[in-house]
Amino acid sequence: MLAAAGIALAIGQALAEPISVRDDSGAQVLLPAPARRVITLAPSLTELMFAAGAGARLVGVDSASDYPNQARGLPRIGDAAGIDLERVIWLRPDLVLHWSSGNKPADLERLRKLSIPVFSSEPRMLDDVPRSLRMLGALVDSQATAEAQARAFERRLAEIRVRYAHQRTLSVFVAIWYQPLMTVNGAHLVSDVLRTCNARNVFADLQALAGPVSLERLLAANPDAIVNATGEDIAGSQRLRALHALQAGRILRVDPDELTRATPRILDATEQVCTWLERVRG
Repeated sequence: MLAAAGIALAIGQALAEPISVRDDSGAQVLLPAPARRVITLAPSLTELMFAAGAGARLVGVDSASDYPNQARGLPRIGDAAGIDLERVIWLRPDLVLHWSSGNKPADLERLRKLSIPVFSSEPRMLDDVPRSLRMLGALVDSQATAEAQARAFERRLAEIRVRYAHQRTLSVFVAIWYQPLMTVNGAHLVSDVLRTCNARNVFADLQALAGPVSLERLLAANPDAIVNATGEDIAGSQRLRALHALQAGRILRVDPDELTRATPRILDATEQVCTWLERVRG
């Protein structure tokens, strides 16, 4: 029976159509058959795999993958600081998903030298979420679920955009870290969340995708409102007390994971930010 099952599996793989997907780096990812053993190197990619209906294909995840709950019990293979290559080899993946801005290039090069297919993800816009779902669905043969999730996301996003398209534009500072004070630039996914709410990032011209800013620059920017995605309560901060937005109580604390991960949950954070900014306008 085992031999017959092995033969059936081999025949199935031989008959499967090769898969070709162009990832966010522009590279062509070629698979002889849909991936069955997948490792993710970013929590957003872990979430996307589950959203695409392919969570059962995961054999390893990064140390920060904590959503949904099923992800917590999966083998850990490292984080942005580095991966355990020996464990990756032991898990025998036929596909590794990584975040271009969050993983070490040296680690990825070592994976490629082992002939392990690597898919690079670099979402910068909310529209990249449904696009990513569709690509993952194709790679793991879960197109029906991935397509349903992608369309649901697109419908909800379109509704939010229409709702806030003609509101007065507000200037917003997004805090992603408190000590040192850090924010994101205009190319970051979070800035697209602000644009969806008809708001602008006061540090859109920051050179790095995410980086530190001085208190002096923040005071000079004088934002209308502050979005706090640090995971800390900074509303009573003595360092920021000179900001008019803080004095007026125009500060919103949001879940950093929901706001910064390119997954379907980001629309929950988007609606939270948009609804709150509407109250600020009032």
